[in-house]
Amino acid sequence: MPITGGDIHLKRSHDGRVANLTLDHGRLNIVTMQMRAQMAERFAEIDADSDVRAVVIRGAGDNFTSGGDIAGFMEVQPFDLTDLGHDVTAASRSPKPVIAAIDGYCFGVGLELVLSADIRLCTERAQFALPEMKLGMMPGSGGTQRLSRLIGLSRAKYHILTAERFNGQQAFDWGLAASVSNSKEALEAEVERVVSALLGYSAVSLRTAKEVLDRGIDGPLATGVELERKSYAMLRATADFAEGVAAFGEQRKPEFQDR
Repeated sequence: MPITGGDIHLKRSHDGRVANLTLDHGRLNIVTMQMRAQMAERFAEIDADSDVRAVVIRGAGDNFTSGGDIAGFMEVQPFDLTDLGHDVTAASRSPKPVIAAIDGYCFGVGLELVLSADIRLCTERAQFALPEMKLGMMPGSGGTQRLSRLIGLSRAKYHILTAERFNGQQAFDWGLAASVSNSKEALEAEVERVVSALLGYSAVSLRTAKEVLDRGIDGPLATGVELERKSYAMLRATADFAEGVAAFGEQRKPEFQDR
């Protein structure tokens, strides 16, 4: 029978403006089928909450996750697996900035989950892999497409076809992670630094920039630039931009609207 159980805890911090999601299922935080569906449920709740300005995803304990419930795949019909792959990457469709804080193992579906986040922060001891080849399988929740876009096709082919691991320093050197910390405590300090920066900005400008980046990257340059120009013009009409200009002129910190 497939492994069930586990939880993705949702706790709010920073006066409700930050949603913290924690994968919690034993020492290795194995992601069960139940947890995959739960990820989509958690993001549906977060996305509907206008108070939430940013999201942080972590693993409980010493590892982000060692990957998915392998035995459970044989208990799921092939067509149903397409929904499970869609559910676990809900971060990519959220209008909120999503940060993945990665320590220890980040394998399989765990790596696919963090690839769907917007900002990845990790420790030196973080270990990344897409090991599906060892099972006669391949990544099925965006791993082939997102990893190749982030670290290049050649490196992605190597690590997917050989199932070889890479570490936190390599993830940083290749541009997959935005920073690498020397301890879990330092990682949490880095998360706080990034979250604090995001909370100081306009929610509508963050949401719009995320959408332009995500939609523009896969299209022709001219299309992406056109999307950028029109989004820039739209933001010109917002109260937050007017406040930002006024604050700049008055040499004070802007007070953006929390929406």
